[in-house]
Amino acid sequence: MIDVQILSKTNETADICLLELGRSDKRPLPAFSAGAHIDLHLPGGLVRQYSLCNHPGESDRYEIAVLRAPESRGGSIAVHNQLQTGDSIRISEPRNLFPLEHEAGRHLLIAGGIGITPILCMAERLAHMDSPFELHYSSRTAEETAFRERILQSRFADRVHFHFSREDDGGRLDADTLLSNPDSETHLYVCGPNPFMEHILQRARANGWPDARLHREYFAADPISHEADTAFEIQLASSGEVLTVPADRTALQVLLECDIDVPFACEEGVCGSCSTRLLEGEPEHRDLYMTVEEHASNDEFALCCSRAKSNRLVLDI
Repeated sequence: MIDVQILSKTNETADICLLELGRSDKRPLPAFSAGAHIDLHLPGGLVRQYSLCNHPGESDRYEIAVLRAPESRGGSIAVHNQLQTGDSIRISEPRNLFPLEHEAGRHLLIAGGIGITPILCMAERLAHMDSPFELHYSSRTAEETAFRERILQSRFADRVHFHFSREDDGGRLDADTLLSNPDSETHLYVCGPNPFMEHILQRARANGWPDARLHREYFAADPISHEADTAFEIQLASSGEVLTVPADRTALQVLLECDIDVPFACEEGVCGSCSTRLLEGEPEHRDLYMTVEEHASNDEFALCCSRAKSNRLVLDI
């Protein structure tokens, strides 16, 4: 955990605020790579993940942008309504589940709305490395486009295409045209609202992009029906202890109730913090951070959301 101060809080758009975080004693913060995020520990015990959007070479501060989302689980409202410049707050060290593939010959970056935050950091890094890339940024209007002026004044402005879905001549993003005829050297990175990302990934696959060259990061999970959930058992490999996970509880909740210390953060299968090695059994994967190939290998289990198809799972705990 790191204690930081909110150095500044400004409005990027009417619904997006930008927080600049740094140590009050000016000591350097831990290094981070493009695509990384931090956990923000908010009033009321909330813990939420936000992508870093400043240049990864900067060590004196972290920047995060937060969209006001009234229908969220409370994190964005806490940031907008309760945090102020000068406040002290605790954060985690940066983690990266959305890294750049540096062996790629070219990078295609696609952002939807607030999904620009990790994508902007990637663009900063790629421009610094002089690596070939192109950025497509889709938002509703120019006024609702976070970091628009910063991008227009950047060294990579000529590689950026803005798409405005609610403007007559906004150049709405045409995914099929953009993703047609993929070459073997380009990797695609997408971040934004879940329907936006699913549309981009579906059109990419339909146009022949292999999953190995598709990279995405979700901010939140879509609601899941729990009507068909049933109980299952988890066995701790270290002790042999067997615990029952009721139909209305998660493996993470059961472990915490038994005072078994396991890492976690988002509690909805997005961040990967609670990912645990699976030794035996067949899981029902419900997380969003693992790839299709990783799900197929069945050697990791998301404690906070996934369940079991077999009666028992043996976990490396």
